[in-house]
Amino acid sequence: MELQIPKGTRDTSPEEKIVKDRIVSTLREVFELYGYAPLDTPILERFDVLSSKYAGGAEILKETFKLTDQGNRELGLRYDLTVPMCRYIAMNPTIKMPFKRYQIGEVFRDGPVASARYRQFTQCDVDVVGSSLMSADAEIVALVYSAFAKLNLDVVVKVNNRKLLNNILDYCGVQKEKQEAAILSIDKLKKYGISVVKGELKEQKIDESRVNKIVDIISVRGNNQEKTSQLKKFLKDSEGLREIEEMLSFLKNMNCDADFDVSLARGLAYYTGTVFEGLLKNSNVKSSVCGGGRYDKMIGAFFGKGNYPAVGISFGVDRIYDALVEKQKITQKTNTQVYIIPIKTLNESMKIAQQLRDAGINTDID
Repeated sequence: MELQIPKGTRDTSPEEKIVKDRIVSTLREVFELYGYAPLDTPILERFDVLSSKYAGGAEILKETFKLTDQGNRELGLRYDLTVPMCRYIAMNPTIKMPFKRYQIGEVFRDGPVASARYRQFTQCDVDVVGSSLMSADAEIVALVYSAFAKLNLDVVVKVNNRKLLNNILDYCGVQKEKQEAAILSIDKLKKYGISVVKGELKEQKIDESRVNKIVDIISVRGNNQEKTSQLKKFLKDSEGLREIEEMLSFLKNMNCDADFDVSLARGLAYYTGTVFEGLLKNSNVKSSVCGGGRYDKMIGAFFGKGNYPAVGISFGVDRIYDALVEKQKITQKTNTQVYIIPIKTLNESMKIAQQLRDAGINTDID
């Protein structure tokens, strides 16, 4: 038998685990600095929860690890921490609102294997449930900058709004039933380029004149104010644009900034408003190191009634680790503070080691 691990997974050595634990500890410290409390949920979820109407959508379900237990019940490994949290709130409706929680745990996706893309990875999530104010969205962005400052990594947070994308598609004459698929194609602009996006939109039976109009709008250039000014010329009453401006105003007051990217959509179907994505500057880690947004319909879908405002973001520990390795910003790879080398003094060395440990000093005997 050839000993191997599954593709898209990896063992974590003690040295790596120490560093990853420090990343998680740093993120936890920042989460609690902003007033978030911890939550934990099972890795296994009922498949009907993971596949519900306002969960991740068809794209993420293709990557869901599905299994059946001995009672012939359909289960799945969680693909994120957001859906389980929504299920938790729906099962505990008396929770005081707004509910600010963070959760750190393993998630699983049976997707394509690539550099910095794994099938099992650690996510660190923060979410605010019960607030529709754009101040909550702005706080998430500020938290991201605080976290990466503590990790000594330079990050830019890109922001957009799903409502704005729907407003743009309305303006371009795209039918409502085609808009979700169109938005998922728009999200590929930065990664695959204009020709791929145009091709996909045409495959969705959107005529060429409308496709060109869409691409022109989402490719708008300039600083944030210039972009919003250009969009206002043809979007006279856009709720999504108003929300973007309000959030950017809060961020300005907090001495924070974000990059308004009109093509950003995020791949999950449950987003209803603001979307965020954190990208590292000057790094070979090109995938996002954090991402999230507003999802006002998911929790209400579990309740079976109305909208339930919520916004959050998820950090990818493995990608952050890869970036720290690349930047050579990893220094200490052991938790041991003192090493004792006994030279024909094993009994005395063990005695001293125990005294040091009793004093709270991490000690090892070589």
